[in-house]
Amino acid sequence: MPYFDAASAAPLHPVAREALLASLDEGWADPARLYREGRRARLLLDAAREAAADAVGCRPDELVFTPSGTHAVHSGVSGVLAARRRAGRRLVHSAVEHSAVLHAAEVHEAAGGTRAEVAVNAAGRVAAGDVAAALTGDTALVAVQSANHEVGTEQPVEEVAGLCQEAGVPLLVDAAQSLPWGQVPGAWSVLAASAHKWGGPPGVGLLVVRKGTRFAPQGPADERESGRSAGFENLPAIVAAAASLRALRGPETSAEASRLRALVDRIRARVPELVPDVEVVGDPVHRLPHLVTFSCLYVDGETLLGELDRAGFSVSSGSSCTSSTLIPSHVLRAMGVLSEGNVRVSLPYGTAEAEVERFLEVLPGLVRSVRERLGVPARTAEAAPAGAAGPEAAPAAGPDGLVVDALGKRCPIPVIELAKVIGRVPVGGTVTVLSDDEAARQDIPAWCTMREQEYVGERAAERGAAYVVRRRV
Repeated sequence: MPYFDAASAAPLHPVAREALLASLDEGWADPARLYREGRRARLLLDAAREAAADAVGCRPDELVFTPSGTHAVHSGVSGVLAARRRAGRRLVHSAVEHSAVLHAAEVHEAAGGTRAEVAVNAAGRVAAGDVAAALTGDTALVAVQSANHEVGTEQPVEEVAGLCQEAGVPLLVDAAQSLPWGQVPGAWSVLAASAHKWGGPPGVGLLVVRKGTRFAPQGPADERESGRSAGFENLPAIVAAAASLRALRGPETSAEASRLRALVDRIRARVPELVPDVEVVGDPVHRLPHLVTFSCLYVDGETLLGELDRAGFSVSSGSSCTSSTLIPSHVLRAMGVLSEGNVRVSLPYGTAEAEVERFLEVLPGLVRSVRERLGVPARTAEAAPAGAAGPEAAPAAGPDGLVVDALGKRCPIPVIELAKVIGRVPVGGTVTVLSDDEAARQDIPAWCTMREQEYVGERAAERGAAYVVRRRV
């Protein structure tokens, strides 16, 4: 069964498996003890730290192991902010950071700090100049990821790091997605990563604080890991994580990245050709080699992922249709792109070309099946001339044009209902969609962009909101 969700968790690397099994016999003792077993465990821990530091591109005494990447992010954010309270209490971060960074920012704000969010373009990429413009005299920390978890867009970290260095503000980089593919360039100050993203075992994170960066660890005091990560080290997992990361720094990684990039290029090109009404999102050039995200109009994301699973493909989604909160991904929302029917494909090392070809073969039929179940005609009525009959009775037209009542209906139904009736109003006429689904706030404007219609705007309604669209074509 093809596993296409390496961005969530990569399969265990063979080197990690071997190192894990070996260290279970040798690394079970307390590395803080001076007896024979403890000294042996300490040697393993020191060797793992050196190997990980070499792979990251830092000094061994700058790197500590944490229980997870999320723990590393929270420790990194809180530690720098606490140490720089005299400089200010302002945190600057991009709008597409991982939820771990956003949650850390919320904690900071609740404690009396402030934060500023830097917008991204439609490809999910932040402009270094916009980050620099957000820097003020009271900025204590900037957080910018090296590459996005959902759409794969790489950020200009090296340029941002240079600007932050000039301003005397430390930069924290969430490198969880990019570290498997190489070191993060630039004069960053703090870095966080997670072993299960590169094929190490879960439960191991990295936190790097470069020398000269003011840092005050928060939380329980502990002498382990330089006081920056409390608790007994999971030494077998740490050894396996470091071994697998070091293995990825071999020449074969570059070749594999090129091979996977070619497969992803094929997906990016072929999916819009094979499936009507698809938007491929993320930067086409500045991106991770193994990840591609696309969204399908008129598709329930949860149903599509279920169909793909039954067809043998494990993928993930940022669609609100697959979320219990019914709120679209904050990344897709920040980009202003379609969220319904969203599919993220992230290929692990060794993915066979035949698996990608089979995915491209089965996807069109699955999307078509989902759309048919939702009542989407083969060609939606949006292209029909005004007054033409459709598969369903049109809503009555009033002085403000057609009004579609989609209250109580989840995505993508509000957009489907809009598409069915837009052709029934004259060019220049309007359709108002009533919806209490949060996804409509994002997907109706995105639909307008895709279909070259005009999104007039949103106004309050008795329930939910009223979204007004003017027909242009």
